Amino acid sequence: MWKIVFPGLAMIAVTYSLARLSFGLFLPDIANSLNLSEGESGLIGSSAYVSYSFALFFSAKLIRKLGQHNVLIIAGLTAVIGLLGIATAHAFSYLVISMIVAGIGSGLASPALSQISKDTIPKNKLDQANTWINSGTSFGLILTGPIVLLFSEYWRLSYFLFVLLAIVVLIWNYYSIPSMNVHKKNKVEHHTEWVSAMIKAKNLLLASLIIGISSSIYWTFSRSYLVMEYRISTNESVIFWIVMGLAGIVGGVAGGIIHKGGLSWSYRVLLFILLISMVLLTFPKGFAIYLSAVTFGSSYIFLTGLFIVWSIRLFKDLPALGVSLSFLALGLGQSVGSFFAGKMIEVTNYPISFTLFAAIGLLGLFIPIEE
Repeated sequence: MWKIVFPGLAMIAVTYSLARLSFGLFLPDIANSLNLSEGESGLIGSSAYVSYSFALFFSAKLIRKLGQHNVLIIAGLTAVIGLLGIATAHAFSYLVISMIVAGIGSGLASPALSQISKDTIPKNKLDQANTWINSGTSFGLILTGPIVLLFSEYWRLSYFLFVLLAIVVLIWNYYSIPSMNVHKKNKVEHHTEWVSAMIKAKNLLLASLIIGISSSIYWTFSRSYLVMEYRISTNESVIFWIVMGLAGIVGGVAGGIIHKGGLSWSYRVLLFILLISMVLLTFPKGFAIYLSAVTFGSSYIFLTGLFIVWSIRLFKDLPALGVSLSFLALGLGQSVGSFFAGKMIEVTNYPISFTLFAAIGLLGLFIPIEE
């Protein structure tokens, strides 16, 4: 199992944390360097979510055509190219294009790895393997924090280092992940009927969409909030980011908890914790801020792991399709949410915007879940 989990976890760390989510960590320095407004920053963050969503939409078809191993390698390549583009960006338009390319990898990696896991890992260890691979996002966040502390405002140098790390992980996955193609064509063709698949997964998609919208403001603007509103130092804001990543490692045990507590109970408890974490950030106290980081990091990674488990249970023959649908809805929510979060902050302020986005997430508590 671990021969798949370790390189897969590293690929998720690169494609999600380094290539896409690290933008929020570097946003204050990037915005200052390129003279970006809050609205422009939100649009750039949103562009990565858009390409992420498009990649998810086509991922199941690509896996059938090219095989999950090749799709995983393509994911790694787009991360390398996107990171290199960000490192060399000198204008708003160039940065948008680079973020679009960087976002593609995360949209391809999760479906490909879910299919690889299904075909290579024993069924009794599948939930555990998938949730550990998904926790790669947290390991990536932990990695980005010290790099920011070491290089301070030299965000370009940080991204060049990310490029080198992405190349190493790409080579690791190329040689470690077995090359194979999806078979069972009759069953696959049935499940790839998008309309019927979306109807089958309607509750999963709705839950993913709502959480995507609600959480988007935290990923894109939490560090800017701390720097702009609370005037905390760069080092303090980076420690906040590292704490969030460390807490997310707890999401790796999601498979075991879901197995014991059930999908419905696990989902509602963790969603409530996620929403509380967003409100906690509006309290200008050190304890509340870092408690927010702990609860958001752990609950978000847990919930995305839960969506993978939920998807696999719905689509047993082609889990890549279920993961694609769920993460597509999550990405669409984050894309829309990130854009409107930037506009809302411009019109109102950070506390009101974060509270409102947390309130949107309350809708997710009423979604029915079948075990």
